[in-house]
Amino acid sequence: MANFVLVAGAWLGSWAWDDVVPELRAAGHGVHPVTLSGLADKRGVAAGQQTHVQDIVDQVEHLDLGDVVLVGHSYSGIPVGQAAERIGDRLALVAFVDANVPVDRESFLSAWPDGRDMVETSIAENEGFWAPLAVDDYEGQGLTAEQVHRIVDGSTPHPGATLTESAHLLGSLGELPAVYIKCLLDGDEPSEEVAELLKSDHWRLVEMDTGHWPMFSQPRELARILLKAAER
Repeated sequence: MANFVLVAGAWLGSWAWDDVVPELRAAGHGVHPVTLSGLADKRGVAAGQQTHVQDIVDQVEHLDLGDVVLVGHSYSGIPVGQAAERIGDRLALVAFVDANVPVDRESFLSAWPDGRDMVETSIAENEGFWAPLAVDDYEGQGLTAEQVHRIVDGSTPHPGATLTESAHLLGSLGELPAVYIKCLLDGDEPSEEVAELLKSDHWRLVEMDTGHWPMFSQPRELARILLKAAER
């Protein structure tokens, strides 16, 4: 039995995995969605990137989990990648769902120069938080109108310091057992950092014909991919 620890991306909490959790549990696995500090029911709490790393590590250690499949979506690939190093032998696999990956001494924003000004402006105008996306921003991502409104209605402002603080890696991510799930409606190719990591014998690529939020648009298919990856 694996223990899936699920971490959604910016603006989202553990609720984002509600359609994926039953599929994983039906297969007999432990499933533990995480809400990171400052989001959802922890809304408004000041948090930096290392706070989010510790949120994930604490979940694993508090529940004394083994055979852990750490799953990070979008922004959360950055703290998940760092947490994967820190949980040691408890880790079975790390799965990046259309995610950013941590680069030592780089932040979320330093790896996204085209979006930096926009995000920094939002943080400055929203008391240190990145404002959630609007309905129109989800166009072309394979989502129904109902799914879009579910995401928008549930989203909360994201703590800005988690985006500006740098990652701290202990070693090479390429040495971790990993699967990268690329959602093709959000771009045909992984980032340069991910493409380099995929050269490792420990990493493999899986593609999904959907947008950046597959836990909403294709939850059963995403669960199937995660279950298959956990068999390795």
